[in-house]
Amino acid sequence: MALLLLLVLSLSRAVPATAQQAAPAAALSIGQTFTLTSQVLGETRRINVYRPASFPDSANTALPVLYMPDGGMAEDFLHVAGLVQVLVGNGTMRPFMLVGIENTERRRDLTGPTTDAKDRKIAPRVGGSAAFRQFLRRELMPEIARRYPTTAEKAIIGESLAGLFVVETLLTEPDLFDTYLAFDPSLWWNKEQLLQVAPAFARRYQGPAKVLFMAASSQPDIARETRQLGVILEQAGNQRLTVTALSLPLETHQTIYHPAALLGLRAVFAPKLAKK
Repeated sequence: MALLLLLVLSLSRAVPATAQQAAPAAALSIGQTFTLTSQVLGETRRINVYRPASFPDSANTALPVLYMPDGGMAEDFLHVAGLVQVLVGNGTMRPFMLVGIENTERRRDLTGPTTDAKDRKIAPRVGGSAAFRQFLRRELMPEIARRYPTTAEKAIIGESLAGLFVVETLLTEPDLFDTYLAFDPSLWWNKEQLLQVAPAFARRYQGPAKVLFMAASSQPDIARETRQLGVILEQAGNQRLTVTALSLPLETHQTIYHPAALLGLRAVFAPKLAKK
């Protein structure tokens, strides 16, 4: 009898975990998502939002906004949101709300017009950056201000073609954002046309102060173009433009976004020191 009881107890302990009652799983949420029907673009766009919750009264605090193309959950939203969470939490970045814009036709939205036949081969439609900026200005920014408490400060962050869009926006519609972060920007687009218009912009710009933070990987052509743009803007001596062109030679075009974003967010959004 004792032997039988020991056998029963032994078998009960050996029941695999899969046969036991499993606790129900719940969705893991790091922010909010909504769709916005755009009259400008003629389509519905998905928007992802992250607000850092690591400071007092965060739900009701008006925050500056960091906009990011390539902002889908399967794109760059998660890792940039993670950086914002960590940097705000450890006090090396001012609190910002992150707004990610999920792509539908990435190469259409993030490129300007081009006369280069090779450029036009990268997608069925290109050259839609002006319309995408209209969408940001006329539709997305007002919707974000309607839904969330925000300040007037705005920034944009992007890599590769999104970096091209960031630089093009600074040079063509600088009032749209206060701070511009561009990593490995595709300045080769349209035969380096942005490098050609940059000198005149840097000489003539007389608006509010702007910050441009760039970083380039080991890819030779992109590194050269990024350095060249930095030199052009710095040599103009325009005190309204603060420009950084960082070299990250250990990174490739595929790896640069995360380390460059870490350095850039810390550099341009460092907490302001309280006056004594």
